[in-house]
Amino acid sequence: MEAKNKFSAIIKKYLLLTLGAIVYAAGLETFFVPNNLIDGGVVGISMMISYLTDTPLSVFVVLLNIPFLYLGYKQIGKTFTISTLYSIVVLAFAIQYFHTTPNITYDIFLATIFGGIVVGLGVGMIIRYGGSVDGTEIVAIISDRKTELSVGETVMIINLFILSSAGLVFGWERAMYSLIAYFIAYKVMDLVISGLEESKGVMIVSDRSDDLAETLLARLGRGVTILHGEGAYTNDPKRILYTVVTRLEVAKLKAVVKEKDPNAFLSIYNINDVVGGRVKKKSIH
Repeated sequence: MEAKNKFSAIIKKYLLLTLGAIVYAAGLETFFVPNNLIDGGVVGISMMISYLTDTPLSVFVVLLNIPFLYLGYKQIGKTFTISTLYSIVVLAFAIQYFHTTPNITYDIFLATIFGGIVVGLGVGMIIRYGGSVDGTEIVAIISDRKTELSVGETVMIINLFILSSAGLVFGWERAMYSLIAYFIAYKVMDLVISGLEESKGVMIVSDRSDDLAETLLARLGRGVTILHGEGAYTNDPKRILYTVVTRLEVAKLKAVVKEKDPNAFLSIYNINDVVGGRVKKKSIH
């Protein structure tokens, strides 16, 4: 049974990587390429070289990523590299297919908005399921281990340089539109990776922890874990409640805590992903 579940998970992963790569290619070839807009990273560099040399974009998407794939295999691991290689190959074939399909719009404003949405959706799906189509992300991951720059900061610096270079190839107006499209794609990608129902981690320090835990279970239907701590100043033992709620449930949770213990200490923070451990919601009164 375990082997069957593992096989099903792998099939699901690669189906979703395939879908993500196809959606990404559709965004590039039906919105970006016809309107001389570019994406960030290796794909953005490939788009500029393809334009200057009149060579198919799919060729450079594969060729320019090869050195980064080798680097990723050596520094990050085999599983990530295989998923990334698969995503890049599917993306290249999909780009070649969509290159022969009719363009949707030549309106630069519409292409920027909707292209950014479609590209962000495709890239977000690929990243969420363990793949990548951009060698600069591999550089960023490795850089994160050896410098003070985070992965996000490194990617942003590289992409700002690439998008600025677009001004020399396509003109500064197109470069500015590309920057807007990149920002939209980034936001959509973040939404896809984090999920539409954003989760919040909550820690509550209260002298009425038992009563609060029962109320949260009954009224929000969420599992609550009790952690044992100690006050640094008083050395008194403390029972700390930990739970995960959705963004829409935060207001109700605050109301419950205030009702049961107005003096409770409440800490709320964002969570990128939640896997397992959830209590099925019963009812919210």
